[in-house]
Amino acid sequence: MTRPPLALLLTLIGVTAGCNSAPTRTFVSPRADVLLQAHTDTFYQVQDGRAWFKETTEGTKKASFWKRAEQIELELDAYERTGNPQQLEMFANLYRGFVGENGATWMENKYNDDIMWMVIACARGYLLTGRPEYRDTAKANFDLCYARAISPDLSGGLWWTTDNQSKNSCVNGPAAIAAVLLSRAWAEPAYRAKAADLYRWERATLFDPKTGRVSDNLNRNGRKSDTAFTYNEGTFVGAADLLDHPDDALLAATYTMNHVCRNGLLPQYGENDDSGGFNGVGVRWIARFMYERGQEAVLEPWLQKNAEAAWNARRATDNLSWCRWPDPTPEGRRSSFGCSSAVVLLQVVHPPAGK
Repeated sequence: MTRPPLALLLTLIGVTAGCNSAPTRTFVSPRADVLLQAHTDTFYQVQDGRAWFKETTEGTKKASFWKRAEQIELELDAYERTGNPQQLEMFANLYRGFVGENGATWMENKYNDDIMWMVIACARGYLLTGRPEYRDTAKANFDLCYARAISPDLSGGLWWTTDNQSKNSCVNGPAAIAAVLLSRAWAEPAYRAKAADLYRWERATLFDPKTGRVSDNLNRNGRKSDTAFTYNEGTFVGAADLLDHPDDALLAATYTMNHVCRNGLLPQYGENDDSGGFNGVGVRWIARFMYERGQEAVLEPWLQKNAEAAWNARRATDNLSWCRWPDPTPEGRRSSFGCSSAVVLLQVVHPPAGK
């Protein structure tokens, strides 16, 4: 009989910080239940044990690779909040659907960040369930992607795509998170060392230690794009937290709150493009850091303000809430990815008393 790795045993008894078993994160939120159910009823599709998310409320087109990966993570967020095994069953169906379409290895996808998003989902899935197939898939794809993306150019870090034209926060932050989770899943320190190297590179190259801004990318000619997006800020926060750099994490989180937001509300990104789910990704890791490091007094009122706005923006016909709160969600076609940020927000942020 093969013994489970030490990291899993610790996780299952709630010892491992950063990816605990669900009961340590549960809280009751009827509003979160409503938005989750609305997203499920509208977009979740399953057939013969394989599931996927529709791209939009209309038609049958399936959500694309990375949009599906992020919505798969949504089910894990919901499980950590509720402890409801239904979410793990949905995750299993979504995993089978994803692998059934994309295969067990994903190197045909030129976007290294796409692969790292799904690696995170699989590693989280393993740490919550102990199912080896999730762990094995995460490891295989991380190893292949890391090998093709890492280079000494620009002092280190991972290329964004196989074109090797830029090194971006959207791959280096998630890859650092993925490597930490793999180090726990496999009880393998070498993955944590990779995570630390990626974090050091991103901190030295794309992070401003005076303000907390995380720049988007550095192109191969050394030109930096200083635009700060919520998902890049959030994954930097997540990596800093998991690697025990809470001061860096707090600086990036407060920069997001004070400078990326307007009047305390997260940016109104475009619903139908890749940015529709940025706020969900960012908040997932900022909220996790906040509760693990006791930063509720600093960050929770801001996150609760956004949760309230997202809830109030839902439309009466089906309880979908888009990503451009506080504006009301319009009738007509809506994007599953664009509606996912509000769902994630309410799964990971505790409601005020009475809500």
